[in-house]
Amino acid sequence: MDNQTALKIIRERFPQAVLGVDEFRGDLSITIRREALADVARLLRDEPSLRYTFLENLCAVDYLGRAPRFEVVAHLVSMQHLHRLCLKVGAPEEDPHVPSLAPLFPTATYQEREAWDLMGIVFDGHPSLTRILMPDDWVGHPQRKDHPLGDEEVAFTFNQERIYAQKPFAKK
Repeated sequence: MDNQTALKIIRERFPQAVLGVDEFRGDLSITIRREALADVARLLRDEPSLRYTFLENLCAVDYLGRAPRFEVVAHLVSMQHLHRLCLKVGAPEEDPHVPSLAPLFPTATYQEREAWDLMGIVFDGHPSLTRILMPDDWVGHPQRKDHPLGDEEVAFTFNQERIYAQKPFAKK
């Protein structure tokens, strides 16, 4: 069994779920529709020929200026077959919701709380989506690229020259 087998099985069972595929150094990344995330993850976990039973990591990425703006990335491992697989799901800025993987992988409980706390991704079906790193009264999500760093203005292409002129940088 290899990662291509997993991709083939996903495409057979959920023909509309796969949006894109990328392979780098033998690791397969599959971008799927967000509404298919839980079903695809369950298939990867439960299918005897796959057995991706370990959620190694789950995190969120902010691609400010891209649509969809956010991406949830889940790395699954099949200990039985010694394979890794990456699932990616986009979440638009105006509706940053994705299905929770906590009912399938208990390790997702804390990882999804972290992604919600720092990035504002809502995991539908999560048993207790509460802050985990920031104080309960914190406003906003500090890992978003448009979240100001204290009293510091955020640098974008239209204002970065002015902002960088005021910053001390290490000399080469």
